[in-house]
Amino acid sequence: MGTAADPAFDKETLRRGLEGENPEILLSLYADDAEMRIVDQTTQPSHPKVLHGRDEIGRMLEDVYSRDMSHKLERCVIQGDEAAYSESCQYSDGVRVLSESMLSLRDGKIAEQTLVQAWDE
Repeated sequence: MGTAADPAFDKETLRRGLEGENPEILLSLYADDAEMRIVDQTTQPSHPKVLHGRDEIGRMLEDVYSRDMSHKLERCVIQGDEAAYSESCQYSDGVRVLSESMLSLRDGKIAEQTLVQAWDE
């Protein structure tokens, strides 16, 4: 549990942002200098896509949440300055996406995120 000097990561804000498809709410969870690494079938582990800072992360979130798809937070575990969550998504045509994220937290904000995702082909 966070204190005024060390605020806790807000799981309910994460849920509202993901499931409400609201990139502004999600972006509020990131530190200004956050870094996100994305690994999937096109950006494999040896060459992940890396986003630096809230501006780049925000542009990616805007793109994702402009798509015709639903999002659901499946699980979220928070322990100290680390968290992990699973997200399931479905496009309107039935294509499913599953992502797993590992987070490093600083002052209740996401400082680093590694996101691994897979989708139906």
